[in-house]
Formats: sequence, structure tokens, C-alpha cells
Amino acid sequence: MHLTRFAALAAALLAPTLAAAGDLRADANAVFKPIDAASVAAVVKNNEITPAKIELGGKLFFDPRLSKSQIISCNSCHNLGTGGADAGPTSIGHGWAKGPRRAPTVLNAVFNVAQFWDGRAVDLKAQAKGPVQADVEMNNTPAQVEKTLNSIPAYVTEFKAAFPADPNPVSFDNMAKAIEAFEATLTTPNSRFDKFLRGDASALNDVEKKGLRLFLDKGCAGCHGGVNIGGNGYFPFGVAQKPSVEILPVADKGRAKVTNDAADEFVFRSAPLRNVALRAPYFHTGAVWTLEEAVDLMAKDQLGESLSDQDVKAIVAFLGALTGDQPKIVYPILPPRASGTPLPQ
Repeated sequence: MHLTRFAALAAALLAPTLAAAGDLRADANAVFKPIDAASVAAVVKNNEITPAKIELGGKLFFDPRLSKSQIISCNSCHNLGTGGADAGPTSIGHGWAKGPRRAPTVLNAVFNVAQFWDGRAVDLKAQAKGPVQADVEMNNTPAQVEKTLNSIPAYVTEFKAAFPADPNPVSFDNMAKAIEAFEATLTTPNSRFDKFLRGDASALNDVEKKGLRLFLDKGCAGCHGGVNIGGNGYFPFGVAQKPSVEILPVADKGRAKVTNDAADEFVFRSAPLRNVALRAPYFHTGAVWTLEEAVDLMAKDQLGESLSDQDVKAIVAFLGALTGDQPKIVYPILPPRASGTPLPQ
């Protein structure tokens, strides 16, 4: 049964997208959606987005005191100056430990079906709790985080303002909700591709339009569609042929560790491709440093296609048109520690 399921999925991935031969923009609009920042509130569940939560979450996102060492913040691995991701292959965490996978981008992450490469966090607030507690990342505990936040008078005041109906506002859960509220604002609308989808035919040049047509017709959009140009489903890596062990390590079974289903071995959430030109290196291992190599590898290993150099360049040009307006971030002034604030460990 598992083999049948895998074979059916592989066949779907290998089949070219059935794009109409006519209008390119119509074909694209059947597969993709432009970013609508106003829709974010509908995407976030069980957490009303308010200005007080956003402001608090922005401070927490940049505050290294959430980590045991008090030197690692959310922004350390999801750097908003480098496309919402780390600048290296995999992030460095507590005690200089090297993480097992590349940090996914936080930009537009609110639109993903789930968080992390294996989808083990259902939303951004669940994701925010993971790195804080992971021993190779921030290596802290909920109790210690709450002790730290409660020791800082300004944070106590801000948590009360952000969660006025909560009798215990300074909590690990509310920390995660505030961070989710801030991260939900990190969208990048108005890319040239968005403008093209909305009707501006001149927003893409001829090479980029050729790349979009190839992206549709070769089957790339089978995994990378929707508002985030990916991030909305789970797919096996290495359908046509297995990549090298540097790119697909045999020890990392992907989503199978979450589902305990052998059919999910080497299955990962598809990477969202918005702003992809800003955040080399690529894949969950961070083993590929150029988009040209990444496109060529995906064509061969996922789709069984050998693209010409011109076709690769055209697709890369199209991917460059996915860069949108970057969030305007004012680096926050964090509230000072007090005499009872725990010391770094």
C-alpha cells in the first residue's frame, strides 16, 4: 500500500503541469496567488493579532535572553537581513552545536501548511516553542523563560497589555503567541510576479516569462504553487533519482520521524520560493550555494528532466522576480534586566 501511494505521488510529480497554451498570466493565476497581507488574520488560528502583541513579539524575536546562554535570539537563525534565514548552511546553537538542518525562512512562513521541514509544528506559535527548548538551539526551559520574563518589569507590563484577559499573562504560551503575531507581519508583498498576476504584463521581462512558462510546463509548480510558491504540501525528495548523500543524508528520514510511517521516508515540506534569491544556500541541508545548481538538481532528481543552460537561466530569472517588499524592521530597544534576572548559563 505504501509503495502504491509513493508510486502514485511520484507519477504526479513527474507529469508536467497541464498549462494551457494560451495566456501565460491566466495559466499562472490558476496555480499561484499574489500575497494579500490582509488575509493573514484569517490564516492565524486561535490568536487574535493585536498591535500590543505585535510590538511585544517583535521584542521577544530579537531578545537573546530567551536562550540559556542569553546570546541566541530567534533572529540569530532567522535573520531578517538575509531573507529570514541563516547565512550559513545550518545554524549554530547553544555551546556552538551545529543544527541538523538549515533554518527555514520566517518570511511569509504564516502561509505555510505547517512549520519546519518535516511539518512537526502546526503553526508559528508551536514553532516558536521548539527552538527555545531544543538543546542544539537555545537550550532553555519554559520555566526558566517565564522566570526571566517575570523578572523584567517592563516585560510584565507589556504582557499585561498584550493579554489583558489572562490572569497569568507572562507565560511560555503567551510568549509564543506574541512571537507568532509579530512573525505574521513578516510578509513580502508586491513582488514583480505579484504585479504580473494582478495584470501588469510588463512586470516580467521576456526571459522571466519564459522561465515562468518552463516552471509551469516542466512540473515545478506541482510542488511549488499557491500563495507562497511552495510550503503547502509534503513531497518525497529524489523521485526520479536520489541526490548525493551530501544533499540527502540517509540518516535524516524527514517526515517519517513525525508520522512514524515508512512511506514518509525522505519526504519533506516543499520549500516556499518567495525571496529565494536572497537566501542561499538551498535545501534542508544547505548544501547547494547557487540557484542555477539548485534548479538543475531539482529538474534531474525530481522531474527526470535535463534542462539546457538557457532554460536553467530563464527559471532562475523567474525566481528572482519572486522577491517582494521586505519588512521594514526597526531594531527594538529591549527592556533592561533587573537584579533578579537569571544569569547566562
